[in-house]
Amino acid sequence: MTFSEMWQQLAEHQKATAAIHMRDQFAEDVDRFDNMHETLHGLLFDYSKNRINEETIVLLCQLAEAAKLPEAMEAMRRGDKINTSEQRAALHTALRSSENAAPIMVDGENIIPKLHRELNRALAFAERIISGDRTGITGQRITDFVHIGIGGSDLGPQMCAQSLYDYRKNVRVHFISNSDDADIAQKLEKLNPETTVFSIASKSFATPETLLNAHAARNWYKAAGLPESGIARHFSAISSDVAAAENFGIPAECVFAMFDWVGGRYSVWSTIGLPLMVAVGETRFREFLSGAHAMDEHFFNTPLRRNIPVLMALLHIWYNNFYGSEGHTTVPYSHNMRRFTSWLNQLDMESCGKSRTVDGERVSHKTGGIVFGEEGVNCQHAYFQLLHQGTRLIPVDFIVPMTTPHQVGRQHRFTVANAFAQAEALMKGKTLEEARAELADLPKAGRESLAPHKEFPGNRPSNSFLIDRLTPFNLGMLMAAYEHRTFAEGVIWGINPFDQWGVEYGKVLAKKIEPELNQAHGLTHDSSTNGLIRFYRKCQQD
Repeated sequence: MTFSEMWQQLAEHQKATAAIHMRDQFAEDVDRFDNMHETLHGLLFDYSKNRINEETIVLLCQLAEAAKLPEAMEAMRRGDKINTSEQRAALHTALRSSENAAPIMVDGENIIPKLHRELNRALAFAERIISGDRTGITGQRITDFVHIGIGGSDLGPQMCAQSLYDYRKNVRVHFISNSDDADIAQKLEKLNPETTVFSIASKSFATPETLLNAHAARNWYKAAGLPESGIARHFSAISSDVAAAENFGIPAECVFAMFDWVGGRYSVWSTIGLPLMVAVGETRFREFLSGAHAMDEHFFNTPLRRNIPVLMALLHIWYNNFYGSEGHTTVPYSHNMRRFTSWLNQLDMESCGKSRTVDGERVSHKTGGIVFGEEGVNCQHAYFQLLHQGTRLIPVDFIVPMTTPHQVGRQHRFTVANAFAQAEALMKGKTLEEARAELADLPKAGRESLAPHKEFPGNRPSNSFLIDRLTPFNLGMLMAAYEHRTFAEGVIWGINPFDQWGVEYGKVLAKKIEPELNQAHGLTHDSSTNGLIRFYRKCQQD
C-alpha cells in the first residue's frame, strides 16, 4: 500500500501542507466547522481541529477506495470469513441486529435465530436475579453478581457497567480478572457466599487465569459450609464448551453460548454482556444494542466522505503514517467513562498491533500506534503537558457528555468548559509575541526570559465527540464507532484486525515455566530467565 499511487499522492500533499497552521485555516474559513462535523442521533463528531483541508479528505477517501474498504465492509456484513488466519467470520455487528433481520449465513446456517435465543436466555436469567425470583441455596435474595473473565471477556462488560452506573439496578456487579490473588481476595472478603452469584466467562472453559479464579471462587463458596449442590444456583457460565462447564458443576441451563465468529474484544454485545445485563436490566441493555446498531447502519450505508467511523480511521492513518505520530490519546470528560480508554486500548492495539499483512508478508509501513488515556479533567494535570509543549505529535479524542443527571454545583459546566478549552488551546497555541504581551508588567529581562516557556506551538490535532447525555444508546453508538474505525484501519493497512497470535506465545512459555518455579531440576532457558526463576525459588524458601 505504501507504494500505491494514492499513498504517494498523500505523502506529497502532506509535505505541501505541513507548514499550514490550523489557526490560520479557521481565520480564513468561517465555515470550517460547518463543513467538518457530522451528527447522528444526538452525537456530534467535530473533526475541524485537524491538520487537513478538503483536498486532504478527498485524497484520504480515495485511499480507502483504493484499499477496497467498501468491498471489505460489505464482506464483513454478509458474514464472509474475513478473519483469514483463523478462517472465521467477524460478525459482532450481527449481535446488534433485530430478531427479524435478514438471514446471515455462516457455514450454511442462519445465525440470527441462535444468537437471539442465547441473548434472550441470558437476559431472562439476569432479570430473574434482579427481581429476586432466583435466590441462593439458602433462599436468600441475590445481592452481588461477580463476573470472572479476562481480556475481552472482562474489559468491555466492566467498562460498560461503570459507564452506565447511573442506570444500575439493585444487584451489585463486580469483576475479577487478574491472576494475582489480591484481585479475588479483596473482592470476596466483602461478599456473602449465600447471596452471591458468579459468571465464568471463557469460550473454551480452559482460559488459565479465568479457571484459576473460578476454582478459587468455588472453594470460597464451599469453605463457607454451603453444599456442593448449591453450585448450580450460585454459578453460571458463558462458554462454547457446555460439557466442561457441567463438569465444573454448572448446569446446562445456566451456560450461555459464545460464538466462534465473535472475538473477545468485540463480544460485549453477546452473552459476554451478562454482567451488564444484571447491572442495568433488559430494557437498558437492548437500548445499548440499539445504539450500536444505529452506528452499524450509518457505517454500512453512508458515503465515505460523511461516514463517521471511516473519517475517524482516515484521520488516524493520516497522522500515524504521514506525520509520524507515535500514539493517540482518548479522553472522556466523564467520571463514569473512566474505563473507556482501557477498553479502547485493547480494541485498537490488539487488533492493529500487527507487522504482517493478511497474506503473511511484512508490512512496509507503520500500523497500530500506542493508545492511552485517562479521564478529564484529571489528566490535564498529568500528561497534557506533553501534548501541548512536548516534541511528539499526539492526536486527541475528546468525549464529552453535554448534560448530567447530577446537579452538584457548577462541576459539570466547569468540566465541559475545560474540555472545549483544551481542544482550542491545542489547536491555537500561543505565539512568542502573545506570551510577551501577557508578561508586559514584568521588566524586559524577566519578560524575555520567561516568554519562551509560555509559548505553545499549537497546530495539535483533536476530534471532539459530544453526546447529549451518557445513555446506553449513546455508549453503544460510541463503542461501535471505534470498532468500525479499527476495522477500517486494518483494511487500509492490509492487516487482519481480528486475530491476536502475539498474545498466545507468552501463554505457551508460561505453561513451561510455572512447574519449574517449584522444582529444583535443571533450567534450559536463557541466563536471564533462569536467574529470575532461581530468585523466585530462593524467595519461596526464605
